[in-house]
Amino acid sequence: MIIETRQQQPGIALLVMLVAAGLAIWLLLEPTLLRGLSLPLRLPLIGLGVWALGAAFTHGMGVKVRGRWLRRAVSPLWSRLALVVFALTLVIRALVI
Repeated sequence: MIIETRQQQPGIALLVMLVAAGLAIWLLLEPTLLRGLSLPLRLPLIGLGVWALGAAFTHGMGVKVRGRWLRRAVSPLWSRLALVVFALTLVIRALVI
């Protein structure tokens, strides 16, 4: 895997990284948001969260990954969309509990 660093739109990258950090801290403080779900619902949300938070931190640090599948999986469009979906899922879950 070849990694090159490049920073585009540092303001947006910082905002995405702060949102990801906030979600990670929120999940540390309120683990019942995911723990209260049944396993078939919990596992996809954990996978989505790992992808969304990991890609957000990767973009925040300015890391670009070479490799077709990895580049597509952590592209800014898909990673930001995953972060928004994950954040909305957590907010809706928090309102329901």
